[in-house]
Amino acid sequence: MGRATVNPRPPIALTIAGSDPSGGAGIQGDLKTFSALGAYGTAVLTSLTAQSTQGVTGVHVVPADFVRAQLDTLVDDVAVDAAKIGMLASAATIETVLAFLDKRSDAVPVVVLDPVMVSTAGSRLLAEDAVEPMRQLLPYVSLITPNVPEAAVLLDADPAEDLDTMRAQAIALRELGAARVLVKGGHLGGDAHATDLWLDDAGEQLLTGPRVATVNTHGTGCALSSAIAALAPRTGSLLEATRQAKTWLTGTLRAADALHIGHGPGPVHHCHDIWKDENDWKDSDR
Repeated sequence: MGRATVNPRPPIALTIAGSDPSGGAGIQGDLKTFSALGAYGTAVLTSLTAQSTQGVTGVHVVPADFVRAQLDTLVDDVAVDAAKIGMLASAATIETVLAFLDKRSDAVPVVVLDPVMVSTAGSRLLAEDAVEPMRQLLPYVSLITPNVPEAAVLLDADPAEDLDTMRAQAIALRELGAARVLVKGGHLGGDAHATDLWLDDAGEQLLTGPRVATVNTHGTGCALSSAIAALAPRTGSLLEATRQAKTWLTGTLRAADALHIGHGPGPVHHCHDIWKDENDWKDSDR
């Protein structure tokens, strides 16, 4: 008998995050990102939010033992290629995810951590007592992608105001155990370009992209981290996956104004490459 044929499959990506009913961020946004970039999406929910484009009005945390049950049940059956961790909300949930990664690291070979702490609208999404457990999670992930305010919270420092301070904070995050750090520089303002700082064992890379003139940026951080997770299995390089993810994210921002979702800052357009032209959509006042 000849050798059995192995059926090819797409990369399988996992999002460990909270739910966003408005669809722009969290689990819903991550699954859109995975699909848009050719990965099969799986999900473990850590929290439910009452959320819209105008803000977060409530958070219901999933019990930590049930988060662990979701993780174990999934990886016992499905071969996950890469995971993105987003909103963890509580110290107990972070400790549970850490224990899972410590015991079952072989089940998730690539882990991208987006340390979600505060929403774009300013709502607190991480309990005060969860900051230290978040720091302890750093050695267990492949890449951490904080923005400037998040890096400052993790380091108990003032937010960076320039590239030199971003560099110093990336070094400090590496000293806490992070294998690779991407400090996102969008909050710094400045010229027509935004610069992110990548740091790993090989050294520093500055990743620059154009600023897009839009208020519709809901879910930007979620989209970038989940895009990196989706692309990592195909590229074989987290740095290359990050470069490609940033290019894709710029496209989602350029197309965001076409969506007209909600009455606050709307979502990025995850499906800008695959949906039909907006001119073909039915008129709507909603």
